[in-house]
Amino acid sequence: MGTNHTGKVCVVTGAGGVLCSEFARKMAASGYAVALLDLRPDAAKKVADEICQAGGVAKAYAANVLERDVLNGVHEEILKDLGPCTVLINGAGGNNPRATTAHEYYEPGDEERDDILTFFNIDKAGFDFVFNLNLMGILLPTQIFAKDMIGKEGCSVLNISSMNAYTPLTKIPAYSSAKAAVSNFTQWLAVHFAPANIRVNAIAPGFFSTIQNKDLLWNPDGSPTARTGKILAATPMKRFGEPAELLGALEFLTDPEKSAFVTGVVIPVDGGFSAYSGV
Repeated sequence: MGTNHTGKVCVVTGAGGVLCSEFARKMAASGYAVALLDLRPDAAKKVADEICQAGGVAKAYAANVLERDVLNGVHEEILKDLGPCTVLINGAGGNNPRATTAHEYYEPGDEERDDILTFFNIDKAGFDFVFNLNLMGILLPTQIFAKDMIGKEGCSVLNISSMNAYTPLTKIPAYSSAKAAVSNFTQWLAVHFAPANIRVNAIAPGFFSTIQNKDLLWNPDGSPTARTGKILAATPMKRFGEPAELLGALEFLTDPEKSAFVTGVVIPVDGGFSAYSGV
């Protein structure tokens, strides 16, 4: 776990993932003791071990962000192991095939088909799972860890929104609507917690190739899918982002001096995607 840190503690949910593991490494390098929460404890432990080997302070915890009792238990462990949370990064989220339509647009006969997933036969449970993971997965950790921040200086919450919050992508209605809710909820939280001096902001990543979206972006032989072609055509910089390219926004928004008067904002890091009309 490591032994020395500055008293600053960063809790990262979804910390075993491609992007959030980078966030965890960055916060550790900035002097935070990092608690890495993930549904897959092995993935989180691998990153925590890397941080400790590099001289940082980190510990992994198995946690489902949709289970309040589990989060409460993990919170108690973190208080004993590292201390109270000063920065919370709500990184857990994602899409699921149960809420992904086969077609980008309605096609005649979709309403009768049961051999593929169409808008008409998306299961409510699948839609609920994706929506809850992305929105309740922010609500519950924030309810628990924001209590540590009240009355302290330099505390903040960072949420992960998405390009879908600006304009929904085809095929992923639950994820798109949930990320729009994340941006709105970020603003609500920022207003609500302003009297407690807890800043709340978000990053909206553009397109990054991760484990979660690899089947949408790449064919089994490694060649780009048609969807990848569309994404790159709509990204003025004509490439996917690299995880490290999110770290400048992360550092800015979590720095209590550089962004002391910044709360309720969502910063796109997207290679120009959100600015491009397609013409």
